[in-house]
Amino acid sequence: MKILSIQSAVAFGHVGNSAAVFPLQRIGVEVLPVYTVNFSNHTGYGAWRGPLISPDDVRDVILGIEERGVFGQIDVVLSGYQGGEGIADVILDAVARVKAANSGAVYACDPVMGNAKSGCFVAPAIPVLLRDRVVPAADIITPNQFELGFLTETDPADLESTLASVDLARAMGPSTVLVTSVERPDRPEGTIEMLAVTDDGAWLVQTPHIPMKANGSGDVTAALFTAHFGRSGDAADALARTTSSVFDLLERTHASGERELQLVESQEAYAHPRLQFEVQQVR
Repeated sequence: MKILSIQSAVAFGHVGNSAAVFPLQRIGVEVLPVYTVNFSNHTGYGAWRGPLISPDDVRDVILGIEERGVFGQIDVVLSGYQGGEGIADVILDAVARVKAANSGAVYACDPVMGNAKSGCFVAPAIPVLLRDRVVPAADIITPNQFELGFLTETDPADLESTLASVDLARAMGPSTVLVTSVERPDRPEGTIEMLAVTDDGAWLVQTPHIPMKANGSGDVTAALFTAHFGRSGDAADALARTTSSVFDLLERTHASGERELQLVESQEAYAHPRLQFEVQQVR
């Protein structure tokens, strides 16, 4: 499997491609990382250095890859946080070119906007752009519950309303939706869930909630789910593997007391997931 991953990069820490690439490599996926920023660290620290890479420069890097004749071998285009409006055109153009070269290729979009606790943390134009232009072009999307609500102009809460919101999102274009950070009002205290929905059904998995803010964990989740699902076509299996790996990554990070993901230290959790959580079919 080959994935063209168009995301941010940081020298210190793990977000964007600096979170997604290594876990993918550790499970045997060839990744072609294209950077949209090259920062010293993620912006959550309040101070960082380094350049935003212009859309024209990003486009140029992708063109250089195309000129090597490898677009026909790319199985997935993956995108995450979009720092500015111009990068969407570059990503959508890359998706169209890859799909022209390989009709079986898919586009997996993590529509990063914000979360329930922080609200939106991207430029005001980005959520609208994602909703109106980017998500309709995607085959797989991996929003959290808050982002799902924005995309569909709904307020998903319990399982029934979350599934209804997913159906609206799937009607926009993507056939596969992974909803992260699902917090149902009626769930057991101290738990959190993920929900995967495809044409074949819907599956829910519940884990203990680890009380920490983990920048980059969503990038790892989107990457691993996309790769596992792309290989097997089995959403339940992909959900089980991804959940197991990400939980162990977060648990190790929390135990370390460090702010940044213990990405390298957790590598066995990607290569050999314990599959310790039951995946329940809910539709």
